[in-house]
Amino acid sequence: MTDFNHVVLIGRLTRDAELRYTNSNLAVCKFSIANNQRRKKENAWVDEAHFFDVTLWGKTAESLHKYLVKGKQVAVEGQLRQSRWEKDGQTRSRVEINANNIQLLGSSQGAGPAPAAQGDQSFEPPAEQAGGESFEDDIPF
Repeated sequence: MTDFNHVVLIGRLTRDAELRYTNSNLAVCKFSIANNQRRKKENAWVDEAHFFDVTLWGKTAESLHKYLVKGKQVAVEGQLRQSRWEKDGQTRSRVEINANNIQLLGSSQGAGPAPAAQGDQSFEPPAEQAGGESFEDDIPF
């Protein structure tokens, strides 16, 4: 059986998205979403918020970052990526979603009209993020 790493989440942005560029001029958009889960605790239903960091790459990141504002509801599809590093002698790690597809949902105050859904636009991160493979900039978006 092959390994499988796929996640789909719907949530709201906790802050406005940040757009930056790598040294090779590749766009990187980072944001976080909150996802609520309702569960029963004793005799009452309670909402638990879970927070997830998301990274979006390339032309999709450039075109969507202006719509990714705090409070906007989005559906995110992608893979989980774990980064590991050492700080002050302790090993640390972080899990984030490397997004392949973002769908803008609903509305939020001040967000303006949402563009059409992006469809299935799979994207592999550049070699500096993926770990060794070279990256070509000719992805058809």
